[in-house]
Amino acid sequence: QSQLVESGGGLVQPGGSLRLSCTASGRSFSRYAMGWFRQAPGKEREFVAAISWIGGTTFYADSVKGRFTISRDNAKNTVYLQMNSLKPEDTAVYYCAADRRLSADKYDYWGQGTQVTVSS
Repeated sequence: QSQLVESGGGLVQPGGSLRLSCTASGRSFSRYAMGWFRQAPGKEREFVAAISWIGGTTFYADSVKGRFTISRDNAKNTVYLQMNSLKPEDTAVYYCAADRRLSADKYDYWGQGTQVTVSS
């Protein structure tokens, strides 16, 4: 069974940093595009960042551009989201996703999510 498992979430102060990881098991996602999404309480899930399967193409939501960096290590079947200069409005459950096509919306495989809380 294919599975994506996120980790690295937690409580951080405004201006702080966190690095999220998403590790795949059950199959290799090395030839899949990977994305990060988030959902804050009372809001719809929104796109955060995505990376092509080779890693040469990345794109970001405007709200995180310049602060977040997506990367991947195909040998470890893992994708990362480095989050710097965190703001309270970044508080959400963060999900990773995988799909054969790179996009900001359609993904076939999803993880269960990891909570990120930015608060003083």
